[in-house]
Amino acid sequence: MEKIIRKIDESLAGERIDKAISSMNGEWSRSLVQQWLKDGQVLVNGKAVKANHKCSLNDEIEIEIPEPEELDVVPEDMDLEIFYEDSDVLVVNKPKGMVVHPAPGHMSGTLVNGLMAHCKDLSGINGVLRPGIVHRIDKDTSGLLMVAKNDLAHESLVNQLVAKTVTRKYKAIVHGIIPHDYGTIEAPLGRDQKDRQSMAVVDNGKHAVTHFNVLERFKDFTFIECQLETGRTHQIRVHMKYIGYPLAGDPKYGPRKTLDIGGQALHAGVLGFEHPRTGQYLEFEAPLPAYLEQLLEDLKNNH
Repeated sequence: MEKIIRKIDESLAGERIDKAISSMNGEWSRSLVQQWLKDGQVLVNGKAVKANHKCSLNDEIEIEIPEPEELDVVPEDMDLEIFYEDSDVLVVNKPKGMVVHPAPGHMSGTLVNGLMAHCKDLSGINGVLRPGIVHRIDKDTSGLLMVAKNDLAHESLVNQLVAKTVTRKYKAIVHGIIPHDYGTIEAPLGRDQKDRQSMAVVDNGKHAVTHFNVLERFKDFTFIECQLETGRTHQIRVHMKYIGYPLAGDPKYGPRKTLDIGGQALHAGVLGFEHPRTGQYLEFEAPLPAYLEQLLEDLKNNH
């Protein structure tokens, strides 16, 4: 059981306690927080409260995070595209359409199922449902992920992510023609207040920075490369929508009329980090998947 203590600042004073807590962490849904409140795992100034309790400035919130449920994750033989592997880390190229880790109700066919069949040694820091997983990419985003095989490697890679020293570059196709060759989007991200399943630019969100440069312009679309400085949930998808150039094919953040390609045109093409044991900088590049190559070809021919 992990215990977290937070103080209510000015941005959260007056909010309902369930809403305030869920805004503290992008992975805490409001329904999950409400369950914690019901189970007495949240105390405000040492006392249990209901979900509709209004927060006051400087309230001390104590949250007990329960251990991940022990669910049976079964190893599954898969044809994984491994770019690098040693006794500490593994770099894998995840295909579009594959979920990274199991969740209740979705326990098979994930990258973790495949990794567990491929190698028996994965770090246990994230619990049974996410062994070895240091960072994630969305189901319909393809590309490179680093995986930790032991806790030493896991801590090192997480620390590098926090220190913003990991290189993460993505290729994307967006709606519209971006007139300038490069730019930086700095806008805080948090849960969308109208739709808790989505992220949005919000005043009290987490610091988020995306750099981008234009690779090619087409009739109605632009091919870009984005480099993450931070790694928030759906960061590139939300940031590009925010500046008016949503990702092509994106069912959640794109326009209603978009390309029918089964999800956002986004590929995590470059991944670089320091090896946890040797300190050597390693960098890998995964070529564009066939569907994106074909889409670029079609856009070039559509004058």
